[in-house]
Amino acid sequence: MQDVTRTIYAGEISEAHIGQQVTVCGWVHNRRDFGGVNFLEVRDRSGLIQAVVGPETPSAFEIAARARKEYVVRVIGTVRLRPEGTINAELPTGTIEIGISQMQIISTTVPLPFYPDDNQNVSEEVRLKYRYIDLRRPEMFRRLQMRSKVTSFFRNFLDDRNFFDIETPILTKATPEGARDYLVPSRTYPGSFFALPQSPQLFKQLLMIAGMDRYYQIARCFRDEDLRADRQPEFTQLDMEFSFMDEAGIMRIMEQMIRELFAKILDEHLPDPFPVMTYQAAIESYGIDRPDLRNPLQLVEIASLVANVEFALFAEAANDPNSRVVALCVPGGAEKLTRKYLDDLPDFVAKYGAKGIAYLKVNDINKGREGLQSSLLKNISDDHVIMSILNKVNAKSGDLIFFSAGRAKIVSESMAALRNKLGVDLNLLQGKWQPLWVIDFPMFEWDDNGHRWSSVHHPFTAPKVATVAEYQELAAVNPGKILSRAYDLVLNGTELGGGSIRIHTQEMQQAVFDQLGIDP
Repeated sequence: MQDVTRTIYAGEISEAHIGQQVTVCGWVHNRRDFGGVNFLEVRDRSGLIQAVVGPETPSAFEIAARARKEYVVRVIGTVRLRPEGTINAELPTGTIEIGISQMQIISTTVPLPFYPDDNQNVSEEVRLKYRYIDLRRPEMFRRLQMRSKVTSFFRNFLDDRNFFDIETPILTKATPEGARDYLVPSRTYPGSFFALPQSPQLFKQLLMIAGMDRYYQIARCFRDEDLRADRQPEFTQLDMEFSFMDEAGIMRIMEQMIRELFAKILDEHLPDPFPVMTYQAAIESYGIDRPDLRNPLQLVEIASLVANVEFALFAEAANDPNSRVVALCVPGGAEKLTRKYLDDLPDFVAKYGAKGIAYLKVNDINKGREGLQSSLLKNISDDHVIMSILNKVNAKSGDLIFFSAGRAKIVSESMAALRNKLGVDLNLLQGKWQPLWVIDFPMFEWDDNGHRWSSVHHPFTAPKVATVAEYQELAAVNPGKILSRAYDLVLNGTELGGGSIRIHTQEMQQAVFDQLGIDP
């Protein structure tokens, strides 16, 4: 067979090519022999095309008969309509086929551990062991294809707005970020080590000092952390830096970028503008700084209502400034949630440090206390308190109310996790995409393990104060109350990205370093 290169991708062939000779190269996705006629589905990165050969073309027919799934082949033939009754409406090329005139088996294979069929249930361990086969699956290809389109979009968007695409060093020195560094031993300086960058933080600030003004990079980052679903030891991020711009201007550009990205890549139209919420409001209503707004459930603070009840757990938490008491009302929960489901919840919240979870069923709100069902009722004798709680959470007959009291961090995290679980389990999520800006993060958080204050974002984040004197006055009282000029973009409960305005004066930077114990 003449060694002819491919003339077209399989998935690009259409009825416009009927009567034309084409050369397709790819993998045999499937092969069938019907009455002495061989049908091959040839797959490449663009899709599938059916190719057919009969005994009237003996050389190609014999080769097709030897072909097996995942053999690599080259097929030459003429595009034609499929016979009536053989059209595959689920396939983009389902109305046409190639009548094979020549065929070549480029490469053979032994039987494989699994085949690239979307419907196969293959363990992740096997998929990763045979990654080259796994990547042949259409699902995996679509993901890589989308990733390529997204990065291409980012480059075009930022290039059009006068950003420079600049690569920064990978082998560097350790920087004060929030995670452990990966270290690489130096051959030329025995006993010394390079650190792999957690982000290009310092380098991009150098670029701004140098006058580059706007920079971006599709940056590879490394953090020596335990593997989690949303945290990888190495990952890629779109990294950017701006000069002479406040947070409103940066957020406006980033929001426009994400909105146009979704419109172009997914044909999805996000709201304009995105809603904005303070960190404090997010924690109070959702227990987390990245709330999924598709979920209508909200936490309600009830400390003021239970500060004087005889139930010690509630009363003590209500009168402790570092604790909170919250309620979470689930519409229809009294009927939808089974006893077993409720019995399993204490173990669920225990993973977040909570010692338990209390609940109250509202069987008939019109009957007052008699229409309620909960072990809490024997600990709260004041009917006025009970009715005040019902009114504050806007409870109705058939609802179920969860309660949590204790240290603020534990209550917030455990109830946020419970809210997310209920949203999924009860199919409460509304809408497809819910973006959100979260602003006014605290500058510092207390590290119980290190017994010191640490940066919520990083030590170069600017505080939301006018002067160094104002900063020092607040820091002397409670560093945890100082807000930062930081912002996060959240989508469906996932942090897409974030940033902050940098400190640009030596005096302010030194004051922040002093707070963090970073010496000269």
